Amino acid sequence: MKMRYLKNLVTLAITPAKCKKCGTCLNVCPHDVFTLSQTSVLIKDRDACMECGACAKNCPFGAIAVDAGVGCAYALIFSKDGTCCE
Repeated sequence: MKMRYLKNLVTLAITPAKCKKCGTCLNVCPHDVFTLSQTSVLIKDRDACMECGACAKNCPFGAIAVDAGVGCAYALIFSKDGTCCE
């Protein structure tokens, strides 16, 4: 079961010009939100982002921004009955 947040409301953003493709965000993201392209990291599943902020806090180049919100709590509370999950 894959966790979901509120569709199309995630504040996650990447600045490709700052990204050095180190892959740190791929390693720290608990929901497999990112993928690596030839030029930078891309967001492959925006609605899986729970806005925990791990990617932004750990990006050594400041290429990722996210307003850490209540996404984690929302997903955990409502995942028991499946309302936010696929």
